[in-house]
Amino acid sequence: MEGMLDAFIAFIRAERGLSGKTVDAYAADITVYFEDLRARGISDVTQARQEDVSAHLAALGKRGVGKRSQARHLAALRGFHRFLVAERMADKDPTEDLDTPRSARKLPSFLTLDEVEQLLAAPDERTLTGVRDKAMLEVLYATGLRVSELCGLGINDVQLGAGYLVAKGKGSKERLVPLGRVAIEKVQAYLAESRPSVLGKRKSQALFVTPRGSGFTRQGFWKLLKRYALKAGIVKPLSPHKLRHSFATHLVERGADLRAVQQMLGHADLATTQIYTHVNAARLRSVYDEFHPRSDVFVPKAKKKRAAGAQ
Repeated sequence: MEGMLDAFIAFIRAERGLSGKTVDAYAADITVYFEDLRARGISDVTQARQEDVSAHLAALGKRGVGKRSQARHLAALRGFHRFLVAERMADKDPTEDLDTPRSARKLPSFLTLDEVEQLLAAPDERTLTGVRDKAMLEVLYATGLRVSELCGLGINDVQLGAGYLVAKGKGSKERLVPLGRVAIEKVQAYLAESRPSVLGKRKSQALFVTPRGSGFTRQGFWKLLKRYALKAGIVKPLSPHKLRHSFATHLVERGADLRAVQQMLGHADLATTQIYTHVNAARLRSVYDEFHPRSDVFVPKAKKKRAAGAQ
């Protein structure tokens, strides 16, 4: 079985373009699967049946593995068994009719427009680092990039004249993402003065650089973001991914086409992007409940003022 696994890993490394972490996770998941099959007396993976795969997923659940991790396990097993059938190492795929384990998805948390404005106004643009930080925050909110994509931007990945940038996403997949006018202006200001001053005589291919001349790490940008959140008076927990959620939520709220948002975010599956329609629906419900006089929780403004005065 291990020889089949080696062949599958070599295939996904060469043909699928998956990241190293994903490949390692698949290999680990399939190895655990082999162990469960052997515990059931199955030494040949091509003899595994649908009930054997189901029993494996059930065993994972008993060990405390969550639904999302179980779904990842099943994705690895599907890919593996399909590979065996395609390569004629097996006659059947026991995962073919299995449903993916699903857990209730938590709606993503995001910033309000006012909170975004406060955050973007926090950097001091009278300083070189403030100009750089302002540009980074504007680009992040304008594009919905992942923090790794932001930190990985190269100097040639941003086409300011054309108004877009090239993001390198998961699996080294590239996509074009539009840049708004404000983000373009802030990056231009950064490139004109701040970046040359920060770099000095050093050379770097990274777009956003530190005083050491290197590109930002995810942890470095996270610390920067937390500092500006504190300065902006944002008390809710804030992460770079929350700005990505804010970008998508604000677009969907204003009627953006879901497939366009999917492309900008770099989601492989539209179902992943559809979570933002649920966020929008929840927001609409809360607005309705607060302002519509026929809702169950509506409190007239006069009563709200009296209640506030009584406190």
